[in-house]
Amino acid sequence: MNLETKWLEDFVALASTCSFSTSARQRHVTQPAFSRRIRSLEQAVGVTLVDRSTTPVNLTPEGQLFLVTARNVVEQLNESLGHLRGLAMANEALDIVAAHSLALSFYPQWISRLQQGLGELPTRLVAMNVGDAIHVLREGNCDLMLAYYDPYASMQLDAEVFPSFSIGQVKMLPVCLPDAQGQPRFPLEGTESIPYLAYTQGAFLGRSVRMLLKNDPLRMRLRTVYETAMAEGLKGMVMQGMGMAWIPDFCIRQELNDARLVPAAGEQWEVPLEIRLYRCSLVHKPGVEKLWRQMMKLPRDFLQA
Repeated sequence: MNLETKWLEDFVALASTCSFSTSARQRHVTQPAFSRRIRSLEQAVGVTLVDRSTTPVNLTPEGQLFLVTARNVVEQLNESLGHLRGLAMANEALDIVAAHSLALSFYPQWISRLQQGLGELPTRLVAMNVGDAIHVLREGNCDLMLAYYDPYASMQLDAEVFPSFSIGQVKMLPVCLPDAQGQPRFPLEGTESIPYLAYTQGAFLGRSVRMLLKNDPLRMRLRTVYETAMAEGLKGMVMQGMGMAWIPDFCIRQELNDARLVPAAGEQWEVPLEIRLYRCSLVHKPGVEKLWRQMMKLPRDFLQA
């Protein structure tokens, strides 16, 4: 039997409220995610614990019997954790998921600036691809998501359910190593084939570049020699002289300032990007609510990294 503690806590909450929607709010998750977790508990136990045919819902006889065990386990665990942690819930770290490039190069600068306005803000950050981050946010398994805004709505996030703050206006630049004269080694202007360091098919940044190139003959001159989903991976290959790539400017500011990298073309080949911080409005965790209220009071330019 493989049980997760949060399932037991969910079950105890449901037994108390007799309502999936009310329990989901108490547990700081969306109702669909809460329902899936109760079903997972039932599958792990091997019996039906909840009678869903009534309103409000009731526990089955097996559910009533299991409730005694669930309450004992949850109470003992909470008591032990309370002694070990010694922390109030409101002071717990916020769990944030972020796109890889944002986690590595953008987040440290942004969170430092935010804390100048809000004070100390404990956080836990996990880097993952955008698709996985959206899934984690939908399931209620994180508090906030840091991601690029998708103007083509392919992320399919309802703005009312998943409100966001704009926290950065950046751009992707086509860059490469300079030649002996300081000019781009692989310029986009011209007729020669260009070794192209590309994002993989499912990467969000790759989709943005493909939209830029969609109807331009330059596509035919780009010879893909390497692919990865991560901007930092492309940066490493560019720094080795392996080709040209589009990379977010915040990842390469120092290299551009030192002229170790140069733009491969003019501003017409830049890709504008907006960075946003997302939350789920159906989840009412105190720490997230407090942060959101505080951010709404800050000047707009203060939120921008």
